[in-house]
Amino acid sequence: MHRYRFLSSRQWVILTLVAIALIPTMIKLGFWQHHRYQERTARNDLVSAALHAEPVPVERLTSPGHAVTRTEKYRTVTATGTFDTARQVVVRRRTSSDGEVGFHVLTPFVLADGKVLLVNRGWIPANGAQTAFPRVPAPPAGRTTITGRLKADETTAASGIKNVKGLPDRQIMLISSAEEARRLGTQVLGGYVEQTAPTPKGGSPEQISDPGSEDAPLNYAYMIQWWLFAAAVPVGWWFLVRREVRDREEAAARQTPEASEPAIV
Repeated sequence: MHRYRFLSSRQWVILTLVAIALIPTMIKLGFWQHHRYQERTARNDLVSAALHAEPVPVERLTSPGHAVTRTEKYRTVTATGTFDTARQVVVRRRTSSDGEVGFHVLTPFVLADGKVLLVNRGWIPANGAQTAFPRVPAPPAGRTTITGRLKADETTAASGIKNVKGLPDRQIMLISSAEEARRLGTQVLGGYVEQTAPTPKGGSPEQISDPGSEDAPLNYAYMIQWWLFAAAVPVGWWFLVRREVRDREEAAARQTPEASEPAIV
């Protein structure tokens, strides 16, 4: 065992402790990536199911004060009513499909019973300073039937967007049906709808693209990678130990005269 006496040196004790600490850490990171893989896969399945479900009237899924659930989010809904452009607002700091910063247009859509559905009609450019209300393309006039994806109210916790106060007139940071109900003084259905039809004339506002799918297989690959790293640590440690033993033995052999060398008379 004297061959491995060097393992008690400070350098090797530290190296061994680091190796021991790395193994459970990497295993834990692998399980975390597995959890992310499961989360993203479940999210992708929910979104896909919602997008491919048959359209339903919006009031089957939401009502004033209702919080849109995960299973209701992205469901395709229809609604018939009239756009109230006099009371529409724009949502600041939203990006287009090309990454350009501008606004989302949020227009109240008055249903037959007087309730209001918030409709995100899409993205428009800022066209200069964002202190003034931008020029917004008009929606279809009169009674209209729209189709769109149901979304939950936005929050700072979920979006990371700070709800700044003191903004210019008719500009907001987050879409909140409760806040809009207070502003409009009427009943507003919970959540809002990202309009997908009818397509706006001239392509403006730019419609918001499908949510798409998150890259769950990437998390699975990271999971396998972390666990392979964890398995490689003890193998790498043993390889370094064996190399150290070999190097020490070779150095000792070079310093010791060969026993078979004849004595000089």
